[in-house]
Amino acid sequence: MPENYRNHNITSTSAIDMLMKFGDVESAERIFRSIKAKNIITYGAMVKGYVGNEMFEKALDLFEKVDIELDD
Repeated sequence: MPENYRNHNITSTSAIDMLMKFGDVESAERIFRSIKAKNIITYGAMVKGYVGNEMFEKALDLFEKVDIELDD
């Protein structure tokens, strides 16, 4: 993904959603880690993607971190 798109939450979240739907979890995680200012929608896309890929433990772990990380 081009650098100028990486800092745009809507574009990054859409890319995460698409990659998760295609089962490319590793690429989605890489984009997620690169986002500096994550929001609830970004976290939601990751949790939904993990569930869709039957990675329930990762989904629950991230869900539990959402409140802590968004409060910072």
